[in-house]
Amino acid sequence: MTTIVMKFGGTSVANIDRIKNVANIIEKRKLEKTRIAVVVSAMAGVTNDLVEKSKQISSNFSKEEYDVLLSSGEQVTASLLSAALQDKGIKSRSMMSWQIPIVTEGQHKNSRIISINSKAINDYLDKDFVIIVPGFQGISQDMRTTTIGRGGSDASAVALAKSLDADRCEIYTDVEGVYSTNPAICDKAKKIEKISYDEMLEMASLGAKVMQSTSVQKAMINDVEIYVKSTFAPEKEGTAILPEDKISYDKVVTGVAYSKDDAKFTLQGVKDRPGVASAIFKPLYDNGISVDMIVQNISADNQKTDVTFTTKREDYDKTKKLISGLKDKIDFEALLTDKDVAKISIVGAGMITHPGVAFKMFNALASKDINIQVISTSEIKISVLIDEKNTEQAVKTLHSVFDLD
Repeated sequence: MTTIVMKFGGTSVANIDRIKNVANIIEKRKLEKTRIAVVVSAMAGVTNDLVEKSKQISSNFSKEEYDVLLSSGEQVTASLLSAALQDKGIKSRSMMSWQIPIVTEGQHKNSRIISINSKAINDYLDKDFVIIVPGFQGISQDMRTTTIGRGGSDASAVALAKSLDADRCEIYTDVEGVYSTNPAICDKAKKIEKISYDEMLEMASLGAKVMQSTSVQKAMINDVEIYVKSTFAPEKEGTAILPEDKISYDKVVTGVAYSKDDAKFTLQGVKDRPGVASAIFKPLYDNGISVDMIVQNISADNQKTDVTFTTKREDYDKTKKLISGLKDKIDFEALLTDKDVAKISIVGAGMITHPGVAFKMFNALASKDINIQVISTSEIKISVLIDEKNTEQAVKTLHSVFDLD
């Protein structure tokens, strides 16, 4: 008998009517004689509300209690959905992470799943129950509630699918699948029928919001096939995220991604010597600040260099303070910063075997008088940093140039 894991995000279970709609979707799948385990997120807005409540209590809210607080949102959804299924005459029960258990390791607020004991779930599935599991949470080895971090419910679903040796993992959201770019800024964006793990991983890390990159990475490592579908049009196929050998690449570029949450820093006239790059980035590492794009230009006399890098925009103030504080340790002439930048990326496994992709991208942007500030590449990705005001035009231009319209 087929086993599937179905995951429903916050917009899918935003209110009672939507929870009842999810119950209807599950009921139809149950008619197919399928063993079903469901992972749910908190109802839309609930987690943010809990975060605000924690801030009202204390500016130094305990991480352990923070996890207990935030995990309650998913538990509410699990109970309501299980009851909705029971009301339809479907055998169902919710199972908390400690009852399974879903064991995690790492720090509170950002733990990682290391094991799921599937026996209890399988026992219920064999008795024709639908099992509802709250996503985003687990239990530490010292029996404390933990949360898995950003995108945690997707990660929970992928890990559960692996544990149950499920035939497929279906991620239900408010869109019909993964699109070639954001339809909100490009009305010619189209749904991608199939995309490889590698491409989806790049798209997710570069700003595509459908799935978090950590969840895609887990699916790739564990060979779990993912199908992204719409809760509001469940009859449609959606997008399949599959191993590379199941994809036929008829296009060089699969999608165009963008993000507007970057900030750029340039240290001008840095005296070039061994260890200078380490000295620049060590304080950022020590303060948990992630660095993305890095470019270093050496002067003709090999005496001075310019170092440019980007961080998340939310880390702008902290980064600027840390780098400014290095003036006594690192000999540099000036620090230039810019928060009004956007990262535009093209992604496609077909780029590996097709020459001239970079030229085509740069030429297309130049034709629209869009200046490129920083460039970074991988085998299946080219990213550029541009002025934020040109984001929409850049996305539309590249989408058209690479025949994605």
